Amino acid sequence: MSVALGHGAAVRVEGCGKTFLDGTRALEPATLDIARGETLVLLGPSGCGKTTMLRIIAGLELPDVGGKVLFDGKDMTSVPIEKRNVGMVFQSYALFPNMSVAENIGYGLKIRGVSKNERASRVAELVALTNITGLEHRRIHQLSGGQRQRVALARAVAIRPGILLLDEPLTALDAALRDRLRGELNRLLRALGITAIYVTHDQSEAMELGDRIVVMRKGAIVQIGNPREIYFAPDSRFVAEFIGAANIIEAPLENGHLVLPGGRQPIGGDTSLPLAVAMIRPETIAIVAAASAPLCGTIDSVSFVGDRQRMVVSGASDKLLTVDAPNTVQATAGERVGLSIAPQAVRLLPPEN
Repeated sequence: MSVALGHGAAVRVEGCGKTFLDGTRALEPATLDIARGETLVLLGPSGCGKTTMLRIIAGLELPDVGGKVLFDGKDMTSVPIEKRNVGMVFQSYALFPNMSVAENIGYGLKIRGVSKNERASRVAELVALTNITGLEHRRIHQLSGGQRQRVALARAVAIRPGILLLDEPLTALDAALRDRLRGELNRLLRALGITAIYVTHDQSEAMELGDRIVVMRKGAIVQIGNPREIYFAPDSRFVAEFIGAANIIEAPLENGHLVLPGGRQPIGGDTSLPLAVAMIRPETIAIVAAASAPLCGTIDSVSFVGDRQRMVVSGASDKLLTVDAPNTVQATAGERVGLSIAPQAVRLLPPEN
């Protein structure tokens, strides 16, 4: 396949902040390096600055004085978007309703003067790659939401951009379709080997798509890491709670143990602090017999959610603990149970500022 495999550009965002004319500080000065062929996800709640960062990389916004954007070491800060060789996929897809699917995909090639035969060849490759074979002559209003998303992706990569920028492209889709297309998008990005920067507020998308994740809050980068690092080793309470479910426990430390109402829990990490704020993921807690467990509590509720059971346990900590147990575990509300948690599953967090 000749769809420009492995041709992505390396990106450096250097000291880029953004203050709008009304004084709004949308982005604190940030420096970020993105490797050639990497999929980097900008993740955070609404208003955290992730779309502003994407727009600066695209050339749709200028950073504050002193900020720079470099592609493969070349300063692109003042270069307009049409000369940056970037492809973009928006939430709305921004497809042309008066054109067929094939015409939409080939539009960027046409305005760049690519020959008709070359356009047809590249459109055919991308139609196959994005699984929309047979839809080439349809109009946009005849397509489903998922089909439109595929067309938007094909159009964005048809020009063989050095960088693909995606601004929450799955948000408009229903949950089941979003989950399925997330997998297809992941496959497509890997097949292209392109440098991709993806904006989302959905941690599941970030986990599945990102080689690395940049977590943002209030206009600033708060943590960068691969999905496993972000999930299991968050640097702050905000990251711990924003990424997946988390039990946050505040308790005294004594001889390497959290001292809790339901017992003593051994921990990994720094044990010299008198008081700890700790994170424990629900799936790292095992339900065991109470008689021999170092930590015990009482099941308040059990919810069957198909692939697992979510239990709420009281009495083990000052706060209710959420436990995700296999769906084969027999447990009922009111039952006294033991909780087994490996010391390395307890992540100590710094105190909040």
